Amino acid sequence: MNIRAAEEESAQEIYIPADIDWEMLDKSKFFFLGAALFSGVSATLYPVVLVKTRQQVAQAQLSGIRTAFSIVKHEGFRALYRGFGTSLMGTIPARALYMAALEVTKSNVGSATVNFGIPEPTASAIANAVAGLSAAMAAQLVWTPVDVVSQRLMVQGTHPSCSSPCRYVNGIDAFRKIVKTDGPKGLYRGFGISILTYAPSNAVWWASYSVAQRLVWGGIACYFRKKEDESNDNGNSISSSNNNNAIRPDSKTVMAVQGVSAAMAGGVSALITMPLDTIKTRLQVLDGEENGRRGPTIGQTVRNLIKEGGWLACYRGLGPRWASMSMSATTMITTYEFLKRLSAKNQESLV
Repeated sequence: MNIRAAEEESAQEIYIPADIDWEMLDKSKFFFLGAALFSGVSATLYPVVLVKTRQQVAQAQLSGIRTAFSIVKHEGFRALYRGFGTSLMGTIPARALYMAALEVTKSNVGSATVNFGIPEPTASAIANAVAGLSAAMAAQLVWTPVDVVSQRLMVQGTHPSCSSPCRYVNGIDAFRKIVKTDGPKGLYRGFGISILTYAPSNAVWWASYSVAQRLVWGGIACYFRKKEDESNDNGNSISSSNNNNAIRPDSKTVMAVQGVSAAMAGGVSALITMPLDTIKTRLQVLDGEENGRRGPTIGQTVRNLIKEGGWLACYRGLGPRWASMSMSATTMITTYEFLKRLSAKNQESLV
């Protein structure tokens, strides 16, 4: 799908390489390369996720930097990757489900909305939002049990009031003990609120990403329109056609715009869904059955958070989560678009 983002008064159009839909992909290459690329992304961002999780379950508020230094000082650098093996094992199938659901839904919904006569920019935002929603719901079927296990491992070794009384040797041991204590449903603790957190977050993110891209490209079109009025000499990054007043960005410029748009969308999603993510983390970390009593409900978890630090307690870990989501979104979208180009069946048609 070409993006033609320009201010109407400038009569300027931006042509970028066509979007690659589901039918254009070599599926085996897409999933194989995707597993490798996103495993690397997960490894890079994992310490930030762990710090965020520690902040969310702590009863006292500490900054992300102080929390990270405290972990390294008292538990060693390896503690920043506690539970990573378990998380990685779940990331691969979860990402595969996510990417498949995302591309299939986006392709089908995009075609359907355009056929209904909806303008292309609006159709693109709708398709992206619905695709993000369905992809998040599909991925949570795999990701929630992995999240429960990895987060238990993340908080192990912290203050007793913040962590589970069970001691886990590794991910398999944690899996076995959770099932023994709380049954299979223990692995899906927080599944409902995970859907409420990640599904709207993904819908907001993908829709925001679509809108942000158009805004950024529109700004670039206006900028180069003004430069053309002053001089016919353009830079190397973006060239303007001599005949049709069109701007044709190179691959580096396209990636830069995608990264900036992704960071903007990630920041907005983090802010909107932060309280739900904090509640979800608390529910997943606490033991289910303790001394014959069930674990706290969502309502009790919210009341405990407010008692500990007021409504701002629901935003504990916002800094690391904002940074994590922005960096993850920027890295993910540039990696994802690069992955799609590597996996396209007909490379020549992309030029």
